[in-house]
Amino acid sequence: MSEEKSLNFLEDIIEQDLKEGKYQSIVTRFPPEPNGYLHMGHATSICLNFGLTKKYPGYTNLRFDDTNPLTEDTEYVESIKADIKWLGFEWKNELYASDYFEQLYQYAITLIKKGLAYVDDLTAEEIAKLKGTPTEHGKDSPHRGRSIEENLDLFARMKNGEFIDGAKTLRAKIDMAHTNMLMRDPLLYRIKHAHHHRTGNDWCIYPMYDFAHGQSDSIENITHSICTLEFIPHRELYDWFIEKLEIYPSHQYEFARRNLSYTVMSKRKLLQLVNDKHVNGWDDPRMPTISGMRRRGFTPKSIRTFCDKVGIAKRENIIDFSLLEFCLREDLNNTAHRAMVVLDPIKLIITNYENNKVEELPSENGPDENLGTRLLPFSKELWIEREDFMEIPAKKWFRLAPGAMVRLKSAYIIKCDNFIKDIDGNVTEIHCTYFPESKSGSDTSGLATKGVIHWVSVAQALTAEVRLYDRLFKVENPNSDSEDSGGDFKDYINPASLQTITTAYIEPSLKNATETMRYQFIRKGYFCLDKDATPEKLVFNRTVTLKDAWVKETKKEG
Repeated sequence: MSEEKSLNFLEDIIEQDLKEGKYQSIVTRFPPEPNGYLHMGHATSICLNFGLTKKYPGYTNLRFDDTNPLTEDTEYVESIKADIKWLGFEWKNELYASDYFEQLYQYAITLIKKGLAYVDDLTAEEIAKLKGTPTEHGKDSPHRGRSIEENLDLFARMKNGEFIDGAKTLRAKIDMAHTNMLMRDPLLYRIKHAHHHRTGNDWCIYPMYDFAHGQSDSIENITHSICTLEFIPHRELYDWFIEKLEIYPSHQYEFARRNLSYTVMSKRKLLQLVNDKHVNGWDDPRMPTISGMRRRGFTPKSIRTFCDKVGIAKRENIIDFSLLEFCLREDLNNTAHRAMVVLDPIKLIITNYENNKVEELPSENGPDENLGTRLLPFSKELWIEREDFMEIPAKKWFRLAPGAMVRLKSAYIIKCDNFIKDIDGNVTEIHCTYFPESKSGSDTSGLATKGVIHWVSVAQALTAEVRLYDRLFKVENPNSDSEDSGGDFKDYINPASLQTITTAYIEPSLKNATETMRYQFIRKGYFCLDKDATPEKLVFNRTVTLKDAWVKETKKEG
């Protein structure tokens, strides 16, 4: 009998809420700002919010926090929706904070009428100076005592566009001596004469995140507003707005971020990598963005499994990238189609095979019999991997060497007779004989070999570009290393994170490859077709190696 998985702290809270009848069903939301592409940190939040409403009665909203027109774009909105759907989730309502601009404006007027908000003429620098420190009280703005009537008039004029950017702000009137710095008269609205991607030029004042966020949760009757640990200090302000406005009491819960080793997941740093051309865009397969992972060949299931294994907690830590790769290999091992591809070719000639003969040999597409079989053309001249031949074989060498026998996968046993070198001493051709009675599936030769190598028939081979991707950074935590040493996180970029093989030989079945298919290039790793591919030029990305080579490197260094 399998052991039941224990509940995380949020599931404990929800089950208690449902048991006590606090809610009949739950409502969560995923609230990204459309100012960039989603990354693996967002994937954790997506799987959490949507996963909870799959497990318990309720639904999840997708709400775009589009309150900053200077950084937001419809391109990001569409990419975010595509990423969520690709991960396998559907939202009930597609909403925008901008849907609530009029209602939020009315909420602000309510606070002014209650004497809980005022228009301030101070600049951002002057406000910061009066804010105080964690150990020193702040000082009141000279405009804090304005009358309700004056504040209502000035706020209406702000909305009507009478003032330039930065001339005035609307602030909550709370307590400039509060121990929580965020409660020291926080900003509610600022003036920004900027075109908004949805509301156009209808508004020139925009709510701050802290004012828009909790009220949007309340408008949507969100029962469990889930965010990351850095928002713990914001919870008091979140509750203050709801209390003073006397609106639906949404409640905020916090969980720890899950950072991935050998990468960064700060939007600011990811943008630097893009702008400085260290990567080829947001969907570069080395990026921890969901679009980058998809392009590299990660599957939705592998990412969901990873998020489930990692779980949620109240303390931040770094998760080893190897765990994500493990989840991927588990999925691809069962689902990826097998194919034979030679990346570093050397020609093998079977001297006793008929010159113009071509056989079509069946080969399984994978361990699942439902994947079926394909036919591989086999002929006198083959490409094999250079690493599969050794002129002077090492101890326990089971591949090809002078006088040695090896099986060609799904084909015949061959014996190496001799080889040819060029003037530089490089082997250019290997000459072998084959044993006709050793054909795979009907072997009557009685011969035994320990080694099996893959191959591609020279005459029928197609060519492709193959991109071998590796981890983007050389160190486990490029954030910490750069901060501790006073350096730049970009100093730790792995120069070998991309190696390109311009001419690899591939079996002809791969001419039908699509971007959604996943392949195991036998003995080489898992690969997928890149979006750069054309019918004339196929391009494949290595998704992950067959084994975790980084574990071996770590042991060597240790």
